[in-house]
Amino acid sequence: MTDRSNLIATATESKAWPFEEARKLLTRIERMDTPPPQILFETGYGPSGLPHIGTFGEVARTSMVRHAFSLLSEVPSRILCFSDDMDGMRKVPGNLPNQELMAAHIDLPLTKVPDPYGTHESFGHHNNARLQAFLDDFGFEYEFASSTDYYTSGRLDEALLRMLEVYDRVMEIMLPTLGEERRKTYSPFLPVCPRTGKVLQVPIVERDAKRGTVVFIDPETEEKVEVPVTGGGVKCQWKPDWALRWFALGVDYEMAGKDLIDSVKQSGLICRALGRNPPEGFNYELFLDENGEKISKTRGNGITIDEWLRYASPESLELFMYQSPRKAKRLHFDVIPKNVDEYLTFLEKYPDQEVKEQLGNPVWHIHSGTPPDNNMPISFALLLNLVGASNSEDRDVLWGFIKRYAPEATPENTPELDKLVGYAIHYFHDFVAPTKAYRAADETERAALQDLADQLAALDPSSSAEDIQTVVYEVGKTHPFENLRDWFRGIYEVLLGQSQGPRFGSFIALYGIEETRALIAKGLNGDLLAG
Repeated sequence: MTDRSNLIATATESKAWPFEEARKLLTRIERMDTPPPQILFETGYGPSGLPHIGTFGEVARTSMVRHAFSLLSEVPSRILCFSDDMDGMRKVPGNLPNQELMAAHIDLPLTKVPDPYGTHESFGHHNNARLQAFLDDFGFEYEFASSTDYYTSGRLDEALLRMLEVYDRVMEIMLPTLGEERRKTYSPFLPVCPRTGKVLQVPIVERDAKRGTVVFIDPETEEKVEVPVTGGGVKCQWKPDWALRWFALGVDYEMAGKDLIDSVKQSGLICRALGRNPPEGFNYELFLDENGEKISKTRGNGITIDEWLRYASPESLELFMYQSPRKAKRLHFDVIPKNVDEYLTFLEKYPDQEVKEQLGNPVWHIHSGTPPDNNMPISFALLLNLVGASNSEDRDVLWGFIKRYAPEATPENTPELDKLVGYAIHYFHDFVAPTKAYRAADETERAALQDLADQLAALDPSSSAEDIQTVVYEVGKTHPFENLRDWFRGIYEVLLGQSQGPRFGSFIALYGIEETRALIAKGLNGDLLAG
């Protein structure tokens, strides 16, 4: 069996979730009378607020499924990133400038609302540009689609006329899901007022499938107004709109948040009423902020993509998106270091794994099957502690320590390590330094730390991290700690000002034996408390 044949055979049994999702598409194709010319993946984006990290997560995860599918099938595929930018702006997001300017344009399509930043044709165009910029920065392969363009250009006309034909069926699906008051005025079509350009939430009082029009009463003039459902004359409510896209574009796969499970079902029923099976997909869990609340682009809570990338690599963010997509996860700054080091660990393990393990390794999915070599000799956690212990945020100073620990490494031949140094400086400055809380050693800790300093003095300066770690362990065992966790907690709290820390032998090898002995002396003398 060739390597590729073995890879495909293993992938067909892989329990990695992207392969499980890809196999749904294989089954979908098998149910078709003739193979499709392509498989269309879609991701949706509501540009009522600035793009947030959840949007990135949906595109990243969809891309992983698409790549898994490409290994299992020769059917071509593409990703369409659809911006619902013809929606009316119902409220002004609180995290935007020029609030009064925005408030004067309530109910206009987002592509007709002025850009509060003054850089683009409209608020919708500004947010679309931001969306595409960060997707491009990550190297995603996708096609961008604008709801405004699709509605006004006529690309959705045939589907809109079909929606008008099955209007009663759509209402039968939607009305039971609505409250009593909402049912009185609901329609799948939101007419665009010819007089004001606003997307109106008003009842449809007449409809004519043959003419392809609907009639509403202008809430200001109280006159009947007839508009075509084609050519941008209406905008569908979002659940019918979702189904409309699935039907019109032939979408085969789209994932959504767990909060949209019922919406997916309703849109799926509407899609079937229009005459097409809804796409495959799964519902991922939501991201939570530090208070356990759902992150929201309009509220601006949680972490932005730019903020994550100030402190960590893009790959660490993709790892966060890959792992446990059906589990609610806190998306706050304190998860960043763990994801950085977990990514490096997965990358280190990859070359020595069997094919089955490789296909279950997140880095295979993050790097589309070709993970790079891991040449990172130092963990992120270790660098954070080096910044703190050296009392320096100077790259050159930090590289002086690194070169002693990893003599072959330079900023030029290990640029990823140099980036990691920069991330560590930023993260330490913004999050670690403000929380440092040194304390004095108790009697047991004082004796043990002095013992450690003495034994380190007897070591060769070039001793390995493992040899040093052995010494650290042995010192802890010879002093009356209840358990070794208490010994290491004491080291971290007295010398580093935190309750947890790195493997201390590795830290000493990086920081230096004499430098560590000097640090111990400062801790025992109370100099660190004064700092």
